[in-house]
Amino acid sequence: MSEQRIGAPKFTTLGCRLNAYETEAMKELAGQAGLGNAVIVNTCAVTSEAVRKARQEIRRLRRENPEARLIVTGCAAQTEPETFAAMPEVDAVIGNTEKMSPATWGRLAGDFIGETERVLVDDIMSVRETAGHLIDGFGSRSRAYVQVQNGCDHRCTFCIIPFGRGNSRSVPAGVVVEQIKRLVGAGYNEVVLTGVDLTSWGADLPATPKLGDLVMRILRLVPDLPRLRISSIDSIEVDENLMQAIATEPRLMPHLHLSLQHGDDLILKRMKRRHLREDAIRFAEEARRLRPEMTFGADIIAGFPTETEAHFENSLRLVEDCHLTWLHVFPYSPRPGTPAARMPQVNGRSIKDRAARLRAAGEARVAAHLAAQHGREHAVLMEAPRMGRTEQFTEVVFDSDRPEGQIVRARVTGWQGGQLTAA
Repeated sequence: MSEQRIGAPKFTTLGCRLNAYETEAMKELAGQAGLGNAVIVNTCAVTSEAVRKARQEIRRLRRENPEARLIVTGCAAQTEPETFAAMPEVDAVIGNTEKMSPATWGRLAGDFIGETERVLVDDIMSVRETAGHLIDGFGSRSRAYVQVQNGCDHRCTFCIIPFGRGNSRSVPAGVVVEQIKRLVGAGYNEVVLTGVDLTSWGADLPATPKLGDLVMRILRLVPDLPRLRISSIDSIEVDENLMQAIATEPRLMPHLHLSLQHGDDLILKRMKRRHLREDAIRFAEEARRLRPEMTFGADIIAGFPTETEAHFENSLRLVEDCHLTWLHVFPYSPRPGTPAARMPQVNGRSIKDRAARLRAAGEARVAAHLAAQHGREHAVLMEAPRMGRTEQFTEVVFDSDRPEGQIVRARVTGWQGGQLTAA
C-alpha cells in the first residue's frame, strides 16, 4: 500500500502495480480538473482480505480527514459498489472505467455530487478501449511502467478480477512503442510492460499479434532502451517470438513472474487453469536452457478448496522443480460469486500452515539465489542512492552513493536480509 499526495487531494493505492499506474493517471486527471480537499482510495479485490483492508483504510482516512470528500474507486469498488456506497465514510464510488475519464474528475471537482451521482460504476464487460490515459512513467526516475493490456477473458474459478477489470483489451503496438520512445527520451533506463493478463496481449488487435511480437518490435524500434522487463505472465500462452527474445535479446531482463497458482493437476483443473504441472516445469526448464541466468517469481495459492496434504505437497515440490525464487503466496479466501466459493473449503488453520510452509520454501530459494551471486559482477539499475536491482530483480545495497537512475557495474561482496551487498 502507498499513500501519496499532490496539492490538496490525497491518493491511497491498494493492490497491484497496475493500480499504482492508474493512480498516477488519476493524479493528472484530478489536477487538470482542479479537484481539491479530497481523499481518493484505489482499492483491490483480489482476495476477501484485500476488500476488508480497503474498508479499514477508508475508516482510517475518514478519521484523519473529517472535512475532505472521500472517493472510492478500483477493483473492489467495481465489483462491490454497494458495499462502499453503504459506508457512511464514503462520499462517492467510481468504477474502473470511470476513474480514467476526464469527465468524471470534472464532475467530482464540482461543488456538489448529487445523491443520484454518488455511484458511477458502469458495466465493465462493455468496455472496449484500453489505456485511454497513458502516462509517461511513475515512481522512481529509474524505472517506468507501461500498461499494454487490461482485463481478462479467462474465468479461473477463484478469481473475481475479470469482473473488476472486464474482458481483455490491448494497446496497439505503435502506441506502446511511441510511449516507450518518450520515456527513453526522458531518461528512463528500464521499462516494464504491465497488464492484467499480459500474455493475452494482441488477441483483440488486427492480425492477432502475440506478446513476443510486441517485445521484439519494442527492442527493434527503440534501440536506445537499455532494459525491457515484462511483468506477470501465463506461461502456457508464451509464444515462439517471446522464447526467441529470451534466447537472443540481452536487453530483455532474465526475470519472469509466472502465474502458476498450484502444482497439482487436479487442483489446477478445479481452478480452471489452462496448464498442467508438467507444462510449468517444461517451460521453466526451456527458459533456463535458453537463458541460464533466468530467475522466476510465481503466484501460488495455499489451501484452495478440496486441497489435500498430498495436493499441497505437489505445490511445495513445484518450488524446486521450477527453480522458483520470488514467491507471492496467497492464502486462499473465498470470493462471493466465484465457483470456488461453493466448493468444499479447507479449514483456516491448515491454510495458514500451508502458506507458511510455502513462504519458508521461498525464503530458502531466495537464500540459495543470493549465495550463488557472491563474487559475481552485475549491471545494477540504481533506484535510490544506495540501492538498486540486478537484471534478475535482486536488490543490491551499497555502502556509498551511486547516481540514481543510472546502470552501474558492481561486484557482489555478500548478502544480508534478502539483499545483496556490493562494492
